[in-house]
Amino acid sequence: MPGFRQALKVVGASEEEVAGQNGSLREASERGFSKGLFHSDKVKYQRPLALQKLGRDPEAVIVELKYRFVWNVSHRTPLFVPANDFIVFVCDAFLECSEAAGGFVYLVYLAADHVHVYIECDGERSVDDMAHDIKAVSAKAIVEEFPSLQDRLGNGVGLWDEAYFVETVG
Repeated sequence: MPGFRQALKVVGASEEEVAGQNGSLREASERGFSKGLFHSDKVKYQRPLALQKLGRDPEAVIVELKYRFVWNVSHRTPLFVPANDFIVFVCDAFLECSEAAGGFVYLVYLAADHVHVYIECDGERSVDDMAHDIKAVSAKAIVEEFPSLQDRLGNGVGLWDEAYFVETVG
């Protein structure tokens, strides 16, 4: 039987970085974020809740959209090096963005110069509004926690590029 694989890993990480990252992932797992995506109450009770709503109102439309967003650090500057110094806080920062998205936000990959983010939402907000708000909230939290990142970017340069990629998943 194959061994257990970590739920989150750094893109392009060397074996040494992954070995060092395991401690950070273990710490983060103990804090609960790695269990959040597939073992959350939301996922567990989603289908029964939808059936209950439809039982009360057969004309109801229940929407759940799932997206994968990718965006770069400004000018593709490799800021998140070494990644295990940032991964726990950055993941938590994106979880805190859930309200800004009107759903659930989860960091999937943290690379030195970009992030991949999974989002579940009810479709009430536009993709552009969600991306803008998540970038703003996460950037503010990350730069407040790691002020040296702003120094490396330069004055007046935001943490994230304006552009982003998005696709539906699921």
